[in-house]
Amino acid sequence: MQLTAKVKLIATPEQAQALRETIRVANECCNYLSEQAWRLRIFSQFSLHKATYYETRKRFENLGSCVIVRCTSKVAQAYKVDKRIKGVFRPLGAIEYDKNLLSWRVNKGIVSIWTVAGRMKIPFVAGEHQLKLLRGKIGQADLSFVKGEFYLSAPCFVEAPEPSDFSDVLGVDVGIVNLAVDSDGESFSGKEIEDKRRRYVHRRKNLQRKQTRSAKRKLRKISGRQSRYQKNTNHCIAKRIVQKAHDTGRAIALEDLSNIREAKVTRRQRARHSNWSFRDLITKIAYKAARLGVAVLFLDPRGTSRTCEKCGHCEKANRRSQSEFVCKNCGYAAAADYNAARVLRARALVNAPMVASAAVV
Repeated sequence: MQLTAKVKLIATPEQAQALRETIRVANECCNYLSEQAWRLRIFSQFSLHKATYYETRKRFENLGSCVIVRCTSKVAQAYKVDKRIKGVFRPLGAIEYDKNLLSWRVNKGIVSIWTVAGRMKIPFVAGEHQLKLLRGKIGQADLSFVKGEFYLSAPCFVEAPEPSDFSDVLGVDVGIVNLAVDSDGESFSGKEIEDKRRRYVHRRKNLQRKQTRSAKRKLRKISGRQSRYQKNTNHCIAKRIVQKAHDTGRAIALEDLSNIREAKVTRRQRARHSNWSFRDLITKIAYKAARLGVAVLFLDPRGTSRTCEKCGHCEKANRRSQSEFVCKNCGYAAAADYNAARVLRARALVNAPMVASAAVV
């Protein structure tokens, strides 16, 4: 499996200037290649490289052939996402490095990196977890410039055990009010995240209204705090869920929410719904489970919140409110999220032979 190690480069002023210039010129090259791709209607990497390589080398003499290949790859990847609009790249957007442009001396804490001013050896700092990942097999890395600092994000390939056999399943229902509720009844509330979101929205609105230098400094300072808090919360929840499943020898059942953004919500709910980081939480559960050999099953979410876990009766009226579930058929009553988690567990146990091979992460 693949995990990303992010390290911070400790560059001297001269090295920092060289790195900035390298990023700027590489993105200028990407914009040129994007212009050609749009004009010629050529979007695959191989065809674009064949049509533009020699002219690009003439225009960007200070860029090596490997850099131009990486720039062509970046443009082709952008057009894979959307061919309806011409791709435009930010002057200081992240750029790719391959093994010809970047080599690691992990034990010494140094990278040898190509720049327009020549190859440079730059020290880096990283946590123990990142260093452990970097001692494995490293793929291409992205160089990014964030708030005056340079970072390398390197995908690292680590061995993951085969998913273990299981006889039981831990159902997990993810939501907004409760970020996650499992079929054992453990709940992880989203109240604190929602309170922080509202607080930061209010602060940003007031600071943006002022438009003073100190207000703009404050906006830069608080930028990203809410996002980092949410990601850390998701890490903690995912770790707790996966560890519980691993310790009890169970698989994990989740709803397949890949199309949830298409759901219609009211205007009042729009901000809260768009702030819902369900994909981040599910991704974290999936990769943490893979590292421990815990199977993850993704199930069709239709009717989950309306189905009774006791009798199987499915009706819209079963859901009295966001938090309350009362079955119209048998009278069973429970917290709605807990009932949904139990339904997921039951469905996974019935369908495990069919879904396990296709949906185990």
